[in-house]
Amino acid sequence: MLDNERQIRAVFDEDTITVYQVYRKEIALLAVEHQKFVPPFKMDRMTWIKPSFLWMMYRCGWAQKEGQEYVLAIKIKREGFLWALNNFCLSHFDSEIHNSREEWKEKLQKSPVRIQWDPERNIHLEKLDYRSIQIGLSGEAVPKYINEWIVSITDITPLCKKIHSLISEDIQQATNQLPKERLFSSS
Repeated sequence: MLDNERQIRAVFDEDTITVYQVYRKEIALLAVEHQKFVPPFKMDRMTWIKPSFLWMMYRCGWAQKEGQEYVLAIKIKREGFLWALNNFCLSHFDSEIHNSREEWKEKLQKSPVRIQWDPERNIHLEKLDYRSIQIGLSGEAVPKYINEWIVSITDITPLCKKIHSLISEDIQQATNQLPKERLFSSS
């Protein structure tokens, strides 16, 4: 699955990997308080996790888009992340992987995990020449994520806003504030 064009860059150690999600205030603050997602978070909806900080900043506009004002860093168990990587279907048909569109559609409906690869971003949110993974969890994957995988949930919105404000003032200081991501290996 990984090659020079597709990379998983993340903050991780031998036991955990950090992924990011963005939410509105009502969901985010309760998740931080309870250290797990609770209502109004909906267990029956697909939830997307992203290990790339800058891709998430692109997605939420540095925590300025409506409904995406709170950025959460969620440390999850490495074994859960690997489970997701072993139980996925691509979110789009790829003739190099799938024998037919019908086979892909059938696998997509049964799979609890969807993966897509989107262009990675730099600190200015410009496209880079490789793609970062986005992981969509649904069905049995959501309760596993919520009840088994999560180690901690941290509101990093202030950090995101600080980095964003530093970009125009002192790009080196902004870059120094970024999470220290490195190439993830499943072994």
